[in-house]
Amino acid sequence: MNYTLQDIADKIGASVHGDSQCKVSKLATLVDAGTGEIAFLSNSKYKSQLTDTKASAVIINPDCLEDCPTNALVMNNPYIGYAMVAQLLNTTPKPADAIHHSAVIDSSASIGVNVSIGANAVIESGVRLADNVCIGAGCFIGKNAIIGENTVLWANVSVYHQVEIGKNCLVQSNTVIGSDGFGYANDKGRWIKIPQLGTVIIGNDVEIGASTTIDRGALGNTIINDGVILDNQLQIAHNVEIGSGTAMAACSVIAGSTKIGKNCTIAGLVGVNGHIEIADNCIFTGMAMVTKSITEPGVYSSGMPCAPNKEWHKSNARIRKLDTVNVKIKALEQALKELKLQASN
Repeated sequence: MNYTLQDIADKIGASVHGDSQCKVSKLATLVDAGTGEIAFLSNSKYKSQLTDTKASAVIINPDCLEDCPTNALVMNNPYIGYAMVAQLLNTTPKPADAIHHSAVIDSSASIGVNVSIGANAVIESGVRLADNVCIGAGCFIGKNAIIGENTVLWANVSVYHQVEIGKNCLVQSNTVIGSDGFGYANDKGRWIKIPQLGTVIIGNDVEIGASTTIDRGALGNTIINDGVILDNQLQIAHNVEIGSGTAMAACSVIAGSTKIGKNCTIAGLVGVNGHIEIADNCIFTGMAMVTKSITEPGVYSSGMPCAPNKEWHKSNARIRKLDTVNVKIKALEQALKELKLQASN
């Protein structure tokens, strides 16, 4: 794929400085780019790499234009420009082409126009696949599941019965949607399984990373609203609702029946307790532990940053002495109070 800089500028909302007819066909870093390749600069700490780049063009903001030795696409947010150019020059193949002869498709399934189904995929009874859906090799689509237009599932995704996935979604390999939530009742030490009778409803324009698990609701539904981005290896428990535009990074977990607001950002390794509510526009930094409802937007943290081992041991030893120190402080406060009382008399 070859695009002139003017073609790209028109598509991403940038202005061209230099040869507007220069053609590029590939993205690369400032250091590695050469002829026919386009790079970008969005982080000022890499500005020193700009003057020596061999790229045919660079996406930059106006402040960097005078330091650019080559053609430039100028816009206020070069990182957005990079994302849009990456979409233009994307060479990722489809997970499947046409319908493979080894796919097992129930006769009652509804298959739309231009649907692709990979080798050894299983499509059970009552499934509805809308136009342009792409199902990768080895996927399992359970009974009466619905998948909307232009949605893509990579290899070995499991979609359980009655799950609904909207339009323009992307699900990476080995993700499981609609598995049973962690529902059990304890009868004098014996665990009795509670069948999970709800399902999972996923909106439009949702992206889900590899090996993520989204449990079905126990009675109601687990709901992932429009525009949510979920990274790899997440656990979304039963009856969770995630508001539109929220993003979650890898290895974070949300316990059951919690409601996450809109446009939240949840960093990696965050744990969110069950049966709580999180307001819109909250940010949780890495390893935060959310134990109660958050009612105000803002940035929240609780993870302990790493330290040299000897320093950590010293700090931990001090923490273990906090109760003793607290008792001594209270005794000193009481003694001071008594001294002040004596002095006043």
